[in-house]
Amino acid sequence: MQIQSSYITLRGVRMHARHGVSPQETVVGADFIVDVRVGYNVERAIVTDDVRDTLSYADIYDIVKREMARPSRLVEHVAGRMGEALLKAFPAIVSVDLSVTKVNPPMGACCDGAGVEIHLINDGCSQSSYK
Repeated sequence: MQIQSSYITLRGVRMHARHGVSPQETVVGADFIVDVRVGYNVERAIVTDDVRDTLSYADIYDIVKREMARPSRLVEHVAGRMGEALLKAFPAIVSVDLSVTKVNPPMGACCDGAGVEIHLINDGCSQSSYK
């Protein structure tokens, strides 16, 4: 058997956070949904059945939770920080796909949510550009 690619995922992580441009959003906050797909070689874990041979989704969640707790004006900024933190914490990550969606955004439209999706490749350069 040859694995072409493998991923560790968190889907539909719902959190309340204080991201937004308007003062009301930073005071009251809103619900967000985060989806994360991390490119990671799980070949060894398939054989050993040992969590030490993979990347624990609980560790991914801890980073998502930490970054969601830091208020930002833009979900783009939150997503970028989150992706960078994952790549910095786990250098063996190959790629990160993530989305941050604000549920019921305050824009006068009836929709499930609005947000951003990003795809990052680990190029080995993790110079922080986020405050």
